Amino acid sequence: MQVTAAQNDRIAKMTFASVYPHYVAKVEKKGSTKAELNEVITWLTGFDEAKIQALILEKVSFETFFNNAQLNPNAHLIKGVICGYRIEEIDFPLVRQVRYLDKLVDELAKGKKMETILRTP
Repeated sequence: MQVTAAQNDRIAKMTFASVYPHYVAKVEKKGSTKAELNEVITWLTGFDEAKIQALILEKVSFETFFNNAQLNPNAHLIKGVICGYRIEEIDFPLVRQVRYLDKLVDELAKGKKMETILRTP
């Protein structure tokens, strides 16, 4: 499956605040916590909990969200299929970054150990 420019544009304009409650619901439904979700987001983006909440209140787009992030140097280790796309084959950097986040949320919801999710040796 190939990501199109139109899909890239749609994702870029989507707000982090509109998706975050879905992430929370997904992980809590499966027995994980909001704190664990924020830990995963912090690992990927470098944002602390206060910054995450500020970005939610500001209703920033995913484009702004990831433009301000300091992506973890090990983010490239996030591989696999999410939403029908193989992450490592996504050409658009922003879409790849959003799918990184989606994959981490999925792994948390599936009960994987935090060391595995955070790609620590």
